[in-house]
Amino acid sequence: MCAQLTIHTVSRFREWRSQAMKLYMKKEITMKVIHFLAGLSLSVLLAACAAFQGAGDIAQGREAMFAGNYKAALGHFQSAEQVDPNYIYGTELQEGVSSYLGRAQYLTGNYAQARQTLEKALSQDKDDNVARLYLGLAWARQGEGQKGLQDIDAGMKGIYDFVDYITDTFRFSYGRDWDPGRDIRSGIERDRAMIASGKIDWPTLIADGESIAMKIEREPDIVRREREEFRRPRFRL
Repeated sequence: MCAQLTIHTVSRFREWRSQAMKLYMKKEITMKVIHFLAGLSLSVLLAACAAFQGAGDIAQGREAMFAGNYKAALGHFQSAEQVDPNYIYGTELQEGVSSYLGRAQYLTGNYAQARQTLEKALSQDKDDNVARLYLGLAWARQGEGQKGLQDIDAGMKGIYDFVDYITDTFRFSYGRDWDPGRDIRSGIERDRAMIASGKIDWPTLIADGESIAMKIEREPDIVRREREEFRRPRFRL
């Protein structure tokens, strides 16, 4: 009798212990899942905050660059690099932080550093035509025009082809508002003809290249503002 009672008690104890262990493991798994999801949510939130801050830094840097305040632009782009060095800005041109930073370094006269940064930008995106153009111009500014000539020509051609693509592919919508007077493309045609002739006026080519690079950077903003103005309701008195 006692032996049977003992066996029954031990069996019940083992059953209770098994249930307790299962409950404990279930709680452990639940807590791990909760901690994982909390960590994941925090990571997503931090990434979103970094992207938001990076976008703000680049937007401010671009405005400073357009205003000719290149030192301020450099500071904003440096801040963007610290926050998120892989951030891509824009919907049409889609340029990275290194591309903007390299341009600001160029515009503040730090051509050697600009070359390194622009080469990094091109290693991340070989189709960044504005970065390629600035890289060639940086070589030219340092008296190494022949080293930069291929990049100047390739950058200009890439910009030309890109504008042609936008104006043709989206000709029934916003594409018709890009470079409507062919100012950008006409300038590129003249400069590429000069390069092809071999009779290069370096001061003119450098000045034109800088102007083309700035114009193509501003073009999406100009088009966007014009379309917003067109859509804005007008009230007659």
